[in-house]
Amino acid sequence: MEEIIHHISKWRYEILLFDLDDTLLDFEVNEKASLTKLFSDNGISFTKEVYDIYNAVNKELWDGYERGTIDLEEVLNTRFSKALLKLGMTVDGVLWEKQYRVLLGNGYQLIDGAFDLCKQLSETHRLFIITNGVTETQLNRLKLSNLFPFFEDIFTSQEIGYQKPAREFFDYVKEHIKNFRKENALVIGDSLNSDIKGGCLAGIDTCWINQKNITAASEAPSTYTLNRLTDLNKILKVTVM
Repeated sequence: MEEIIHHISKWRYEILLFDLDDTLLDFEVNEKASLTKLFSDNGISFTKEVYDIYNAVNKELWDGYERGTIDLEEVLNTRFSKALLKLGMTVDGVLWEKQYRVLLGNGYQLIDGAFDLCKQLSETHRLFIITNGVTETQLNRLKLSNLFPFFEDIFTSQEIGYQKPAREFFDYVKEHIKNFRKENALVIGDSLNSDIKGGCLAGIDTCWINQKNITAASEAPSTYTLNRLTDLNKILKVTVM
């Protein structure tokens, strides 16, 4: 252990705070597969029109959650009932959410290079997950993907009671990581609105993983921008002299 700590101390960033969905795990692939099965099981064809309506409703609810105007339970328990109401159908949103949660929790498609990167970095850095997802679902997906052993701890908005980008979320993370120093930490994620903005508000350097090559202005510019997760090594190879 002493040898590992001595090695880590040479690095500019010792503590790596990883977002999970669309940073390490391909949420879009997992989501579409889970939704297709969910709708099919309930006798509804999951067409592009249905997906677009669901996606718009879901995004609006999650945006409200990240702004702090609605709670997580409202997002989860109303998104299906609200989306299907637009299609002229009345469903039990809570029941649909329970079915969806089981399907989604079994989805663990990795972003290219994520496993090898995390395995390598876990030998030289301290890795943590910071996610706005549901605790049980995210833990299950981490275990199924075999990423779980590489992380020292997992922080979820459901557990904390606040969501990224809220300062309170990151205050909790900082208080619960032993020997945390913000100058030696890096937030890594795909979302400008939650990961990058949250890191900036907390005074922590950030790395935006812009895998879709999005051109977007942000009130919270990232310290670094990468198009591929595996390029993270280019940043982390810089050591403290």
